[in-house]
Amino acid sequence: MTANVGGIDRVLRIAAGLVFIALAATNVVGMWGYIVGGIVLATGVFRFCGAYTLLGINTCPIKPAEEEHAH
Repeated sequence: MTANVGGIDRVLRIAAGLVFIALAATNVVGMWGYIVGGIVLATGVFRFCGAYTLLGINTCPIKPAEEEHAH
C-alpha cells in the first residue's frame, strides 16, 4: 500500500473519525457512526484511502519509492 493521504487531509480524517465514534458512543447517532468513524479514522492513521486509489487522487507529498528510482 502506497500512502496517498497526507497533511491536513490526514488530520481531518483522524478528527472526523473520532467525532463519529464519540457521537455513536453517546447515542447521538446510530451504530453507523462506529462503522463510518472507524473507516475514516483508519484511512487517516494508515495514510491510505482505497477510494483515492480508484479516483487517482494523492494528497501525500511523499513520492512512492518506485517513482524515486525511475528518475
